Amino acid sequence: MSDRTRNVRDVWIVDAVRTPIGKYGGALSGLRPDDLAAGVLRALVDRTPDLDPSRIDDVVYGNANGAGEENRNVARMAVLLAGLPVSVPGVTVNRLCASGLEAVIQAARAIALGDASIAVAGGVESMSRAPWVLPKPHRAFPAGHQEMFSTTIGWRMVNRRMSPEWTVPLGEGAELIADRHGIDRAAQDAFALGSHERAVRAWRDGAHDAEVVTPDGVDLARDETIREGGTAEGMAKLKPAFRPEGGTVTAGNSSPLNDGAAALLLADEEGVRATGREPLARISASAVSALEPQLFGLGPVEAVDRALGRAGRGLGDLTVMELNEAFAAQALGCLAHWPDLDPARVNPRGGAIAIGHPLGASGARLAGTVAHQLAAAGGGTGVATLCIGVGQGLALVLER
Repeated sequence: MSDRTRNVRDVWIVDAVRTPIGKYGGALSGLRPDDLAAGVLRALVDRTPDLDPSRIDDVVYGNANGAGEENRNVARMAVLLAGLPVSVPGVTVNRLCASGLEAVIQAARAIALGDASIAVAGGVESMSRAPWVLPKPHRAFPAGHQEMFSTTIGWRMVNRRMSPEWTVPLGEGAELIADRHGIDRAAQDAFALGSHERAVRAWRDGAHDAEVVTPDGVDLARDETIREGGTAEGMAKLKPAFRPEGGTVTAGNSSPLNDGAAALLLADEEGVRATGREPLARISASAVSALEPQLFGLGPVEAVDRALGRAGRGLGDLTVMELNEAFAAQALGCLAHWPDLDPARVNPRGGAIAIGHPLGASGARLAGTVAHQLAAAGGGTGVATLCIGVGQGLALVLER
């Protein structure tokens, strides 16, 4: 075993910021995704005045689209737009819904191996500004009309060799999980209402204040899709969105379409000293898993179990879990596999059904939220985890 392998370094989350999450066509829709990405990067650096920005070894951003204004490597564009030294590199990664968490894991891995001392990891998505795309025709000079595809979310331009059962709409995948686990409409609606109630309470109590930075020129005081005063009766009036007959998944018990960005400052011990900050948490372990694409929503189950095993922890050790709520049925399906997990420790500040799910940014938001909660608690163990379209799961364990 080489010295390099033996000397794996501890990796610390020094700080984490995010924008308030905007709704589709809402307050953040006028901002380009590269500007959103640059804004949180600039805010992160400004919050750490002792850090010389030229010491940042890399900026790793997650983004799920890449087809619009965030093309040409949005991480590098963010570095330049944020006014950081041109010597700071940037790379963009894509693991769909977990791209932001993938960015954190990749940056942490570079630090752990000694390839970096200080890095920024994050993610960005503007689902409002995701473009339509027109594929090139199969032959030159076609006479007929051509089909245009939206890049906002989900399958598009599907390869004909792909099994049809794998390429069902994401909401139909949630319906399949509801069928498998016997999760009825009432349970999904109740879960969704709880997400909004916790998010409202968290904002009222100032729980998000330490991490949220509003972009310049934007009037958005909090996450835009949170709703107060919802009722079970109101939720029950919403029509199923994917199965007209007998469906249980609605717009109310699903995450919305959103815009937003998040960024975390990561460092080894030497890098932490250079920041002059007390870290929020330490990165302990991570894991990725995969399963049938149509059951993507259950991806976190194996990923979390693997990550906790690598950290030498169990579900009973958790202070908090941030489980991305792509759909209530999906989140409830995961929780059904974890009977030892206290549900009160899951998304205590609200989840994506209320806060929102800007695809490439969500994983970074979750990791940052876990880190801030562990710091506020004075210690503990936390997990950030997401399901991923096309059948994957990703999990990160943090400790303080």
